[in-house]
Amino acid sequence: MIKKKILVTGAAGFIGYHLCESLLKKGHEVLGVDDLNGYYDINLKHSRLENLGIDRFSTNSYNVLISSTIYRDQFSFICLKMEDREKLPRLFRKHKFDIVCHLAAQAGVRFSVENPFVYIDSNLTGFHNVLESCKANEVDHLIYASSSSVYGKSKEIPFKESAQTATPISLYAATKKSNELLAHNYSHLFKMTTTGLRFFTVYGPWGRPDMAPFLFSDAILNDRPIKVFNHGELDRDFTYVSDIVEGIVRIVEKGTDFRVKDERYYEIYNIGNSKPIHLLTFIELLEKYLGKKAIKEMLPMQPGDVKSTWASTEKLKNDYDYAPETTLEKGLSIFASWYKDYFNFDS
Repeated sequence: MIKKKILVTGAAGFIGYHLCESLLKKGHEVLGVDDLNGYYDINLKHSRLENLGIDRFSTNSYNVLISSTIYRDQFSFICLKMEDREKLPRLFRKHKFDIVCHLAAQAGVRFSVENPFVYIDSNLTGFHNVLESCKANEVDHLIYASSSSVYGKSKEIPFKESAQTATPISLYAATKKSNELLAHNYSHLFKMTTTGLRFFTVYGPWGRPDMAPFLFSDAILNDRPIKVFNHGELDRDFTYVSDIVEGIVRIVEKGTDFRVKDERYYEIYNIGNSKPIHLLTFIELLEKYLGKKAIKEMLPMQPGDVKSTWASTEKLKNDYDYAPETTLEKGLSIFASWYKDYFNFDS
């Protein structure tokens, strides 16, 4: 296997952190970028970075490269905004990356309803800045995070990449669909090799505090009601983070020569577990592994939400031999154990 020099944006984020760790263990050279914004608890982001050898007090300076104390010359980190049109292109020019894994974005469907400008800056301006930097520096392959939210209220189940995705129902989803369209344009005009990944409800240790496993665990263990939207009549294709990362790593390491040969410069793939779970079943399993019953507050559907998600992953399996392996029972057991340990709850 040829070792690559890889840029991972969103390196202090949930998936970004796990991806950095996996790539480093496989021997690749990684530079992580994150703007360390305060969308959720910054201490969680610092804790992730500390596991990668980046001391939290060393990240106070903007645009300063920091070397890992654990991975030494193999990993470094820099605090930088994706929309910085001066410093991000300069970073690309200096380091000459083989591959860019662009996971940085303002996340959250519900948050986008109240804070639209943050999404425009990070998800649109930031993504375009990454595209321009990849083009100018002839990066071999751009892999970027899209989202299952682009399917909106599609009635075609399971969701296939060929489905119509022109009617997003949240601003977050609209920005992710815009990313796909921009990537298509650059692939078409400049023969840039781009791969968009539509993630489906990722969960696991070091997860995001704004997502259901974290929110529910916090409420259950602190004797507060959990908010159960649409009265529990929701289905989600919960996907364990290691299965997501394994898919990305396979794409990184197999490469795109077989696609470029057929001029398939632009591709979109679903990446999910392909086994949707009813929300109330998810809650029952989480109660089991936390060892405590939930107090449920049944609520109507939230604006921007969809009733069901279900990934068809045949395309990713055919091209990259992707096959998720983690059951929800196993994944939630690991998550619950990590959560109680990280927040010092007695077993």
